[in-house]
Amino acid sequence: MQLFDVYSLYPIEPVRGEGAYVFTEDGTRYLDCYGGHAVISIGHAHPHYVKLISEQVAKLGFYSNSVENPLQRELADKLGRLSGLDDYQLFLVSSGAEANENALKLASFETGRSRIIAFKGGFHGRTSAAVNATDNEAIKAPINKNYPVTFLEINDLGAVARELQKGDVAAVIIEGIQGIGGIHVPDADYLEALPDLCHENGALLILDEVQSGYGRSGKFFAFQHSKVRPDIITMAKGMGNGFPIGGVLIAPEIEAKSGMLGTTFGGSHLACAAGIAVLDVIEREGLLENAVEQGNYLMEAMRATGSFQEVRGLGLMIGLQMEEPIGELRKKLLFEESVFTGSAKDPNTIRLLPPLNFTQEQCDRVVEAFASVSALRTVK
Repeated sequence: MQLFDVYSLYPIEPVRGEGAYVFTEDGTRYLDCYGGHAVISIGHAHPHYVKLISEQVAKLGFYSNSVENPLQRELADKLGRLSGLDDYQLFLVSSGAEANENALKLASFETGRSRIIAFKGGFHGRTSAAVNATDNEAIKAPINKNYPVTFLEINDLGAVARELQKGDVAAVIIEGIQGIGGIHVPDADYLEALPDLCHENGALLILDEVQSGYGRSGKFFAFQHSKVRPDIITMAKGMGNGFPIGGVLIAPEIEAKSGMLGTTFGGSHLACAAGIAVLDVIEREGLLENAVEQGNYLMEAMRATGSFQEVRGLGLMIGLQMEEPIGELRKKLLFEESVFTGSAKDPNTIRLLPPLNFTQEQCDRVVEAFASVSALRTVK
């Protein structure tokens, strides 16, 4: 049987990981500045993570949501305390796309409406409603285009107001920081104006924190750099450090009804063990603070080279804007300097999304790698 060939693969086969590094069978060590699509939040094979998952799978890896699972409550309590959102309700799923799908469905249930406002450059997943709210026609099949979606420019509050005033919008969905769009941070005053504007017109505000959440920006969620209280928050990626888990945080004003949402694998015993381990490590090792410190250091070091059109981002969610497409540069970084980086929808933008326990020494290594394969000047 052949694999369905939809991925462009690098001829590299990592067989183990440790911290911010992955290794191939021949012992080659690669610095992971991409975290497998921003998934590796606490580093590869973190001992506490390995311990909790190993102990849990030896006891009970899975049973359905038809029985009590105290690990779900433990995860919810830790998440509420560390995020400062302990009055929200948690619905557990298995991926970011599933989280956004359920968030959009919930907003439609709550408002009785179907139209969505989304944003140019935004990405929310590849499932039916989520992909329709994603600004990429190439990944939408005809069956995905059954939901009315209006795409607007980020930071244009007047455009949002005009659309909301039409009275048929269920939700505005926006990323805390656009990831695949190229690391674009919405203006704080813009975000802060959205909740009241939505509520005045009978709509809900959904903050997609699938990539920007779980400490990546230096706050638990990126929207917390502003004074915003969303109706619904979605998360995944770094939530499980590689184990599939996602979640929807729902404001207490929204009432749950039996059968409204459901999932087979969401919130399994093993997934919750992974999620608890991640939160433990984030708290114990001060990874939010480290994301700020190392992110600021790395961005300043990159700016000091004077070789980028723009260096943007928050914490360890960084976009490097180049004057030309970055495909060949990324290959050189990987094959000549053993450094993984990420791309974006913008062909001239490199994304850096390393684990949140990245060190200053590793930041310096990234700058040196760029200098080695391009015209960048090293920082003295």
